Amino acid sequence: MSARVLIVAEHDGTRLNPSTAKCVTCAHALAGAEIAVAVFAADAAAVAAQAAQLAGVSRVLAVDNPANVHALAAVLAPQVVALAAPFNLVVGPSTTFGKDLMARVAGLLEAPQLSDIMAIESPTRFRRPIYAGNAILTVDSDGAAKVVGTVRTASFEAAAGGGSAPIEKVALNVTLPTHTRFVSVSAAKSDRPDLQTAARVISGGRALGSADGFKILYSLADKLGAAVGASRAAVDAGYAPNEMQVGQTGKIIAPELYVAVGISGAIQHLTGIKDARTIVAINKDGEAPIFEVADIGLVGDLFQIIPEIERLIS
Repeated sequence: MSARVLIVAEHDGTRLNPSTAKCVTCAHALAGAEIAVAVFAADAAAVAAQAAQLAGVSRVLAVDNPANVHALAAVLAPQVVALAAPFNLVVGPSTTFGKDLMARVAGLLEAPQLSDIMAIESPTRFRRPIYAGNAILTVDSDGAAKVVGTVRTASFEAAAGGGSAPIEKVALNVTLPTHTRFVSVSAAKSDRPDLQTAARVISGGRALGSADGFKILYSLADKLGAAVGASRAAVDAGYAPNEMQVGQTGKIIAPELYVAVGISGAIQHLTGIKDARTIVAINKDGEAPIFEVADIGLVGDLFQIIPEIERLIS
């Protein structure tokens, strides 16, 4: 069975999110697959040009529509469905954007939806993690004409550049819903790298004691060029905003360096960082579970260790 894969690009209007390149790597595991990337925007030209450079992409479908200036799942889903007919696999990244959108697409297509794809064995056979990553489930979708899914981006490297896929402008005659409209975005603004795609991440736990305690991490992160995350316990305690949460119910990440500060290492948190290349743990409890997965462990008072690290790298 030949594979025709449609990847819905994630972007901010000007820059392609690295999660899209990881979806391309995932789809490229299918030998001979035709991989198309769909870019929905008010003006898709700049992002489409970036998508066309990804190695392995066969073509880029650029869909311009003023309604796409904000990535609303309710608005994008009918447009994805309009493009989906020739494809047997439609995927997006397993990010906030992809999780919100692809479930709607599956519903409109009345197709099975598979979350957190970590490997593709055939157009109908996939692997995904279950039980907080402690087991891997193989899923067969035999009989399904089309499968919709989200790609676990932490499981894949980004596709290389150097491609030159043709870009096709597509005009869709689709009635868009009016019951959903953009009002505003409420999010913390930061010059630090995006948490989900950063090469370096420093996360804090409840041991930091307060929102003020997190400031010690911000200073170190700025010197390292790192993003800042938090455990669920720290978020629940109000020390950090929800968008910083790392773990099974937060963001799944795979940085080159992950520094866990004052985090005990609950299984839900470890699920979110299991693909990190190097894990450094700082905790005063030498028996904390985080040390079982850490490549480097520092036992001691974090409020003494962090300033010392910062001094050494200054």
